[in-house]
Amino acid sequence: MRRFNNFLFIAAMMFLGQPLLAQKVNQFSAKQAVDYAMKNATAVSNALLEIQAQKQNNRDLLSVAYPQIQSSVQFNDFTQLPTSLIPAEFNGGTPGTYFPIQFGTRYNLTGSIDFSQLLFDGQVFVGLQARAAVIDFYTKQAEVTQEMIKVNVYKVYYQLVVGKKQMGSIDANIERFEKLLSDTRQIYKNGFAEKLDVDKVSVQLNNIKTEKIKVQSQLDAGNAALKFLMNMPQAETLMLTDSVTEADLVNAVDTGSVDYKNRKEYQMLEVGLKLARYNVKRFQLSAYPTIALIASYNQNAQRNKFNFLQQGSWYPTSLIGLRMQMPIFNGMARQSKLEKARIELKKTQNNFNQLKESIDNEVAQSAFRIDASLVNVESQKKNMNLAEQVYNATKLKYEQGLGSQQEIYNAQTELKMAQNNYYGAMYDAVVAIIDHRKATGKL
Repeated sequence: MRRFNNFLFIAAMMFLGQPLLAQKVNQFSAKQAVDYAMKNATAVSNALLEIQAQKQNNRDLLSVAYPQIQSSVQFNDFTQLPTSLIPAEFNGGTPGTYFPIQFGTRYNLTGSIDFSQLLFDGQVFVGLQARAAVIDFYTKQAEVTQEMIKVNVYKVYYQLVVGKKQMGSIDANIERFEKLLSDTRQIYKNGFAEKLDVDKVSVQLNNIKTEKIKVQSQLDAGNAALKFLMNMPQAETLMLTDSVTEADLVNAVDTGSVDYKNRKEYQMLEVGLKLARYNVKRFQLSAYPTIALIASYNQNAQRNKFNFLQQGSWYPTSLIGLRMQMPIFNGMARQSKLEKARIELKKTQNNFNQLKESIDNEVAQSAFRIDASLVNVESQKKNMNLAEQVYNATKLKYEQGLGSQQEIYNAQTELKMAQNNYYGAMYDAVVAIIDHRKATGKL
């Protein structure tokens, strides 16, 4: 019985362990995280679907320029034949009077095939010319969306990387205070410290451990947020393999020249400007007539009995012609639409010029932030090292009976503040570099 129970226990543990064994672990660099997001992020997928939808819209537009062929069958049952009035004088009657007469048969069946081919329509042909530009516009729009996702992934990724480095400093602080607690207890045993001193160090150590739990919780939440941004299942594990150092930050700075055409927004607006010109041209050509070739062929049968499937006469009719429609007056609607299209073109041109100014500003601002943040990183690194030296010296004085615990607490507080300032400066530098690369179109 015991062996059977043991077997059930092992089987249950294997069953419960299946999800853990099957859990996928992703070890990603920053670039790999971006590549994953480019393939899986919902916003990117929807932007690519917009391109496919626009291709179908183009097919709808192109179908107007193709021949149009329609067939129809019409059956009429005249339960009462239509009546016509004939002048009575035709039959020797009194002039000015009429007599009724009914023509036709009760059953009529007509089958026809109609053909039309558009020869000229200004709006349709402008639309055909703009097809490639429309696809290009949605493609650039998708690239803008991809770049936004890329920026966010990089920022969150390196925020977690810097947070991981900060966690290393917290672990070092815990190790310091565990050593201090051990030393204080020994001093207390030797009668050179009070129980209160031991309790104070214990409280400080617990505070640092609580801080670690808080920071770890923030890192876990950030990791989950990054997976959400990448559209990675939360059940999978995401491990970050990249690190960042002061040297990495310096080497990542790009001081090359700026080319507006490298910016996805600029490329999209270029296409938008082209489409705005097409829109003006479309309404200009709407004043021209539309011309179409038409043809029709039909067969008609008339019966007093429903015997169309039997022998009987069928009467064909066919025609070939041209149809021209010329707009004469539409209540000034065309002129209004044309003027609105011209206004939109001017607005797009203004936006184009403003985008150049905006890019220049983004490049300048991010460059300023890079310079300031790198100086700040170097300064905070020196300050952190100095604070650590002060803490070690203060602790040594305390162990030698020349200092107080309050001095140690003050030194620890300053060290922790210096560490936080250092990691904050590092992340500011990372963000500035990412923003500068985006501004220059080199992300």
